[in-house]
Amino acid sequence: MSFKVKFWGVRGSIATPSPRHIGFGGNTSCVELKVGSRVIILDAGTGIRNLGHWLLRRNVMRGDIFLSHTHWDHINGFPFFSPAFKPDRHFTIHAGHLSDRGGIGQALQSQMAQPFFPVPLEKMGAQIDSVDFRAGDSFNLGDQIRVRTTALNHPDGATGYRFEYGGKSLCYVTDTEHIPGKPDQNILGLIEGADLVIYDSTYTDAEFEDHVGWGHSTWQEGVRLCRTAGAKTLAIFHHDPDHEDPFMEELEAEARQLWSGAMVARENMRVNLL
Repeated sequence: MSFKVKFWGVRGSIATPSPRHIGFGGNTSCVELKVGSRVIILDAGTGIRNLGHWLLRRNVMRGDIFLSHTHWDHINGFPFFSPAFKPDRHFTIHAGHLSDRGGIGQALQSQMAQPFFPVPLEKMGAQIDSVDFRAGDSFNLGDQIRVRTTALNHPDGATGYRFEYGGKSLCYVTDTEHIPGKPDQNILGLIEGADLVIYDSTYTDAEFEDHVGWGHSTWQEGVRLCRTAGAKTLAIFHHDPDHEDPFMEELEAEARQLWSGAMVARENMRVNLL
């Protein structure tokens, strides 16, 4: 049994390929879970390109992709996901916010249609299935993997996930906006007792007031939620593109001082839950 996590993209909003984003990484959201024999991919930001090359080297034949939502920074790496061009591969894409708006398959197809992209989705040779559900649903993925979901507070909708396997649990909660002083009960229920919570920490509390309505939260709110819910570890995630390495280093030191369970997600960082 294994429950392993690797971060391939930790940035939010837009990729930041610059010398001042090396320490924490510039690719947008993509996290790989190795759960038992299954490969689970969380979001398809620019980080999924490097993940795809790695999966080809490992000869991974199939996987499940769970999307939090379909804003560009979470899907614009998908057209560069190299295993999806291999006819012998099989990927299932899951989403919880589009069941009444055409579905996830249509959304990805639109992203790759002219005049936005020259290669249509149909040119991807792999078998690509789409599964639409409603945020709040729970289901068994198979192989003793249980998935719980909840709706998040984000423009156009977003879904938070909890994956349970072998007595361990991981929660992926991005993108979402909190209301100061009113902890999100949906999130608290989702992350209760979780071993690892990956949380939208785009802003600091000091920055948040100028970004109300933008659909994002703060690392301090992540700490407050995890403490209240009895979660064991927080991964500060979805870093603002303007938060360069020196800023992130200071943030990391402050977070560790505030709560020993907090850590800052870095590109290529690994966490083993089992």
